[in-house]
Amino acid sequence: MKAAEAGPAPEVFRPPVSSVLALDFQQLKTKLQTYLRPEDVGRVEAAYHFSADAHAGQFRVSGEPYVSHPVAVCSLVADWHLDPQALIAALLHDVMEDTHITKAEIAERFGKVAAELVDGLSKLDKIEFRSQEEAQAENFRKMLLAMASDLRVILIKLADRLHNMRTLDHMRPAKRRRIANETLEIYAPIANRLGLNDLFRELQELSFRNKYPLRFEVLAKAIRSARGNRREVVGKILASIEERLPQWGIAAEVQGREKHLYGIYRKMVEKHLSFSQVLDIYGFRVIVKDVPSCYLALGALHSMYKPVPGKFKDYLAIPKANGYQSLHTTLIGPFGMPVEVQIRTREMHHIAETGVASHWLYKEDEKTLTELQQKTHSWLQSLLELQSASGEATEFLEHVKIDLFPGEVYVFSPKGKIFSMPKGSTPVDFAYAVHTDVGNRCVACRINGDLMPLRSELRNGDQVEIITAAHANPNPAWLSYARTGKARAQIRHFMKNAQQDESVTLGERLLNQALRPHGLTLGQISSFAWDRFLRDRGVRHKKEVFSDLGLGKRLPVIVARRLAEAQDLESGRPDVVKPKPAGAISIRGSEGVAVQLARCCHPIPGDPIIGTLRKGQGLEVHTHDCPNVAKLRGDRGRWVDVEWEHMVDDRLFDVGIRVLSHNACGVLARVASAIAEEDSNIQSVSMDGGQGEYTALNFTVQVHDRMHLARVMRGVRRVQEVVRIGRVKADGRVG
Repeated sequence: MKAAEAGPAPEVFRPPVSSVLALDFQQLKTKLQTYLRPEDVGRVEAAYHFSADAHAGQFRVSGEPYVSHPVAVCSLVADWHLDPQALIAALLHDVMEDTHITKAEIAERFGKVAAELVDGLSKLDKIEFRSQEEAQAENFRKMLLAMASDLRVILIKLADRLHNMRTLDHMRPAKRRRIANETLEIYAPIANRLGLNDLFRELQELSFRNKYPLRFEVLAKAIRSARGNRREVVGKILASIEERLPQWGIAAEVQGREKHLYGIYRKMVEKHLSFSQVLDIYGFRVIVKDVPSCYLALGALHSMYKPVPGKFKDYLAIPKANGYQSLHTTLIGPFGMPVEVQIRTREMHHIAETGVASHWLYKEDEKTLTELQQKTHSWLQSLLELQSASGEATEFLEHVKIDLFPGEVYVFSPKGKIFSMPKGSTPVDFAYAVHTDVGNRCVACRINGDLMPLRSELRNGDQVEIITAAHANPNPAWLSYARTGKARAQIRHFMKNAQQDESVTLGERLLNQALRPHGLTLGQISSFAWDRFLRDRGVRHKKEVFSDLGLGKRLPVIVARRLAEAQDLESGRPDVVKPKPAGAISIRGSEGVAVQLARCCHPIPGDPIIGTLRKGQGLEVHTHDCPNVAKLRGDRGRWVDVEWEHMVDDRLFDVGIRVLSHNACGVLARVASAIAEEDSNIQSVSMDGGQGEYTALNFTVQVHDRMHLARVMRGVRRVQEVVRIGRVKADGRVG
């Protein structure tokens, strides 16, 4: 934003502050003068005095005046060369939370933009972790929305978190661990996703130190000891690289670096290694002038030391999602010590260290920055999609955490487009990454030209083709192996909507049937009667009632009686229409989640059936002689008359049969062949031994209806060894 948008220069408030604070702000002011205009520096100074006034008399746990914290946050933000509005918001980020200052006052003095930033920061100031998971998730959702509308919100919040982590020593140990854990799980991954590499590493180190102080100290001591032992080898490698690159005509800056403690600790935990087994604690960075020099330098290094197979990664050709670009290779150095080397250009180095903040820091490389900004924008939009598709805040937080820890699997569409997917992704995740509609209509896939199961794990370089069908829908089983937050959120979203629509339709049918004994149909219920019914029960809309009826949360006979009573209260109501005999509800067996065929008795078309309403699960259809239905004889309000719809359908239904046969060689194959000859599919088979010369074969077969089952059973009886065959009932008996 331009400085003019911040509003007129406000009056400067100057409360007495300590000389230490004055010195802190003077250092900040000197930093600001290197890139801001004098009038903008004046606005920031006014915000500093305003903040000092608002926080007067407030102190941090360490005993320092509270305003020292906003000054430190503003100084961190100034390192990224953020604009005056962001600097003002950094200085005022706690005034709405901790003082009497309102958003309107900030807008009046410092402009609407600064006020909006402070408001966004105030909403996400107190995130609770674990102890109040729902509250934390709701606050995190607010943080996301603020971040999506203005990226400066999260940059200021990350600077705020970094300063809090640096000054965590004065907190109680339990609180230090909680804040460190929260930082590791949420803030450090966000910094990484935005490409803020330096900030990401420091947040990890500080979190490690505060979450596991003893482990941190032991590992730090081991690193100090190893540093002395390996200094000579590292110096030799550095000197040889600096000598070899000019011989190949490459002008380069070579940096040696020690790996971060948290990275070493994670490697030890994940690979079950002791510290002595972690050899690559040192790495090198080679910075060159352009992209061709990167590949030339790679050749020079591989001519010096042998590369480790499978350890080369080209992030120049395929950048990471956060814009990071570099060549990574691991070499076998002197004495067999692994040496990790990163090769990149100066511009890539800027972006690797500062990520999206490079938009403010380095504006000369417009092409690279535009691409990075587009990727960041796409990520923020994808998070907003997750937010809209997730029902509860805790579910949303689960999805976002998955996406904040991406792996590095790169796969291709049939047209050659590259998709970066988290490790462990499946074709279902790929389908949703292409488009939500592709995911919802997915039925099969080809990986590298071969038909593969949808649960197959994708690998680097796979070409994935998704096969769709117009009437296909997501399968709930996908949730057991879908990896990405987008896929999981969209599958859950679809299932909820599908259940809602089906249960509303079923509820209307159930209520219409229940109203017939009262001489009414659903269409004859007046708006007055509905309003009275909804008001008395605190329900907002008729659809909620229908949905509850379809899911078994309300009983149709009770709702019908209450509606009829409300209808009777309406004066001048016309005579009750003579009801037709109450008809049964027709069942196809393919209604979906609102109508379930009972697994205890496996009803099939042609069976006499009865429906029962199960709370929260809708209508469950049983055979009329199912023992589980007999248990509900005293609760007739939950019984529903149902009948099979008369229609030709290709749907197959599971049913159990038990075959008793002589224990002869090949009998199982002959029985299976007889079942197949009658166009029936075998879902499962098991055998009960220990019956002497007889064997019991238990099949679950798929049939269209009762007539089809009869043909299957006649075909099996023709097998010579078969003694007896029957259908398995709900109680395990054969009938």
